[in-house]
Amino acid sequence: MPDPVEPLILDLLEWIGTRPRPYREVMDAWRTSCPRLPVWEDANDRGFIEHQHTQGTQATVAVSAKGRQFLAERRPA
Repeated sequence: MPDPVEPLILDLLEWIGTRPRPYREVMDAWRTSCPRLPVWEDANDRGFIEHQHTQGTQATVAVSAKGRQFLAERRPA
């Protein structure tokens, strides 16, 4: 049985894209309280997301190298 969250994780990684996005923007778009669709949590647990924050700047998230590889393998350009 295929993982029902995997297509949504791929959508998330594509949506974040090649540049870091503000953490707040990502949370507004992708946070969910549905325990059956933990897209953000699963992507983090699998190491597909990098969090970046320097004091005095806005927190951002980006697709990790592992996330880019996962995306390339499953949705080649």
